[in-house]
Amino acid sequence: MALTGLLSKDVAVIAVPIVTLVLGLIIGWLGQRSGFCSIGGFRDFIMFKHTRLLFGFLALIGGAFIGYLVFKLIFPAAFEGFFWVLGKGLMPVPGAPASLTVTAYIVLAIVGGIAVGLIGVLLGGCPLRQLVMTSEGNIKSLFFVVGMAIGSVVYTAWASGLAVALLKAMGIA
Repeated sequence: MALTGLLSKDVAVIAVPIVTLVLGLIIGWLGQRSGFCSIGGFRDFIMFKHTRLLFGFLALIGGAFIGYLVFKLIFPAAFEGFFWVLGKGLMPVPGAPASLTVTAYIVLAIVGGIAVGLIGVLLGGCPLRQLVMTSEGNIKSLFFVVGMAIGSVVYTAWASGLAVALLKAMGIA
């Protein structure tokens, strides 16, 4: 018997975005009050052996996973195929630039992660921290957020094709 959840699909379609917005506001408020920064957490741990920000990062990951499990129980229709990797194995990412191999996706994720990490270190914070600092009135962070939005559009429209062509030329894709 399939789990139907506490709410119907019609109600879940409206409730999930509202709950997500409320939780996003709560996480933003907590990020502002605590000074949360994932890149700063790793930096402080490596340089000074301080773990406060790093524990916040680990708590965010654990809380997100538990939150998804709770949402799946409440709104199962909104999370169809949540554990897809257990039932279907590794599959191409929907909406990805092309049907690439798993290795190609891993290479793209590593390159993207390194780029975000380097930029975050140079600017003094991860993307979440930059959003929080933008809401506090930091102009440098506003340029980061606008640049991140423009960069994602440019990558999706143009650079992803170049990345896919490069990976295929290297024999990875």
